[in-house]
Amino acid sequence: MVEENITRIEMNGKEYILIGTAHVSKHSAEQVKEVIEAERPDSVCVELDEQRYQTITEGSKWQEMDIIQVIKEKRASLLLMNLAISSFQNRMAKELGIKAGQEMIQGIDSAKEVGANLVLADRNIQITFSRIWGNLGLKGKAILLSQIITSIFSKDSISEEELEKLKEQDTINAMLNEFTETFPRLKKPLIDERDQYLAQKIKEAPGEKIVAVLGAAHVPGIIEELKKDHDLKKLREIPPKSNWPKVIGWSIPILILAIIVYTFVANPTAGFAQTVSWILWNGSLSALGAAIAMGHPLTILTAFIAAPITSLNPLLAAGWFAGLAQAYIRRPSVKDFETLSEDVFSLKGFWRNKVSRILLIVVLANLGSSLGTFIGGADVIRVFIENL
Repeated sequence: MVEENITRIEMNGKEYILIGTAHVSKHSAEQVKEVIEAERPDSVCVELDEQRYQTITEGSKWQEMDIIQVIKEKRASLLLMNLAISSFQNRMAKELGIKAGQEMIQGIDSAKEVGANLVLADRNIQITFSRIWGNLGLKGKAILLSQIITSIFSKDSISEEELEKLKEQDTINAMLNEFTETFPRLKKPLIDERDQYLAQKIKEAPGEKIVAVLGAAHVPGIIEELKKDHDLKKLREIPPKSNWPKVIGWSIPILILAIIVYTFVANPTAGFAQTVSWILWNGSLSALGAAIAMGHPLTILTAFIAAPITSLNPLLAAGWFAGLAQAYIRRPSVKDFETLSEDVFSLKGFWRNKVSRILLIVVLANLGSSLGTFIGGADVIRVFIENL
């Protein structure tokens, strides 16, 4: 019997029924309901982790988020990525008149109706993002954010018929596919490791008949990974950061300071010029980032003052100070948190909402400061060489 988007596997006395879905598709949700009701499995596995399960069943609870704590815990960039991806998925779902993740919701509801065990089979999304983010340099992070944001604000519409043709990729993978071609090493944490994690959770699901509701992009990989055993604990680990970024991070400011001090001793006028160049390049570009994000004048001033100092300390970042200043000056209201998921549907909404604006200020001020460090540092070295 040939069944569209359904794969049946019998292994070790168990039957696995994998349903490949599109994450914003009416047909996928209907098919999930039909299969679970017909098969009445012992367990239903859904491609969700605990965090996304709570979000999809209880709402995002943005109003409970402490934006200041997010900045202090250095999670602003990850949260902005989460918002961006959620925005893209929700916009597509809104165009089609359905709720994003409806097939997962249907899987949850149908599991309850037939009395099946519900298994949250995916790895925590923050772990996945952390493993992706940790593999990117500054350039890679900038490209990733720009590609995600460009995808969000694209005005191209998509029909459900076209969407069904895109079932070879789920929403996140569709947006990041081009990026993983540019940075092949990201395919492992984004796709391969999740295939392994999902496969192991499906294998460990209780009962003899298991239905798994999955993004279609994962099905081929999971079919192969079901044949192997995987260490879930290892797949949940966040790899320790390499010491090289720390060494480089401290070496650059120490070198810059040493050059400026040496130049001051040899030629105070040149040393003063170096200092002014460092301050202006760092401060101006960081302030420009905060200004592009429509930060308060005092926020922009904070970015300008903080950048030349934080650029000399890898443990600090100008965007954090600018974001905290904005949060104190323009503290988000309850309404901002309540409307956040709707506001991020559009470019205008991203800048209008006080919460997403703070996140943009953090990211853009940091990017500006980083660019200023390279340009300002190069100018410091130029002046040094000219005065040897």
